[in-house]
Parts: sequence; structure tokens; C-alpha cells
Amino acid sequence: MSNLDEFLAGERLDDVVFYLSDAYLDDDSRLREVGEETDGGVRLILDGETGRSAFQAGTGMGAMEFAKTAMDAEGEIARSLDDGACPFADDADADDATDDDHAIRFVFAFAEAQNEEVGGLYAEGDVVHAYAHCTCGESYSHKWVIGERDGE
Repeated sequence: MSNLDEFLAGERLDDVVFYLSDAYLDDDSRLREVGEETDGGVRLILDGETGRSAFQAGTGMGAMEFAKTAMDAEGEIARSLDDGACPFADDADADDATDDDHAIRFVFAFAEAQNEEVGGLYAEGDVVHAYAHCTCGESYSHKWVIGERDGE
């Protein structure tokens, strides 16, 4: 089972996932050496503290500050945490937009253990929190109960 599969199964609750697209990441970036190359970029699965530091080094933003801003808009982030559908692509002024106008630049994700006291999704099981930044300049979020998206 890969590190990503373990994360998505709720077996790595102390880890974070950080994805950077090729368009955002320099070809000679050190992150390419420590991450897993995907079709469109590099995905890293790291312990929480290291992952937050890598996110800040790679984007210039604090991970939790980024997450707070991304929470304001709900979108769809792929289960693989390396793609998504920007909710701002449907705006009326986006008639002339291309796919490049709404491509993932980076993603930050973590999983939170089930917490019945909180209720809602958290009572149903462990929850993945994913936050994405789009080439259009907007950020958005997506969260789901682990196991609900296994067929994707």
C-alpha cells in the first residue's frame, strides 16, 4: 500500500499531503527529490510539522493560514489530491476562460480523526480536509469522510 493509499485510508492521521503542480514548481526544486512525481507535479506525504514547513517553503504561506482562507469557498478536489474543479470557473465572467485559467497550483491536505462529540461529518468517521489554490488566484476547500470516495 502506498503512502497516499495509507493516508486516504486514515492510517496516517499525523501526516499531511502537499502537492505542487509542475507549472508552480521549479524544475530544479529540492521538493522533486523528496516527493513523488505525478503526471502534473510533485506530491509529498510528510509528518505534520515537516509538511507544514515544506508548504511554507514552497508557497511562502503558512499552511493553516492558507487553509482558513480556502475554507470560504467549497470546490472539488480529486481524491488523489493533485487535481480539482475550481468553483470560480463557473462565474459569469469566465465565459472566455480556458482550462489553464482554472488549474491546480498547489494542494494542502490533512486528515482528522473521528469525533462523535463534534457531530456532522466528524461523527461519521475520519475526515480528509483538502485545500487547493487555482491558477485564477482563488483558493477553495473540500472535505470528505474517509472511505466515501474509494471508488474514484
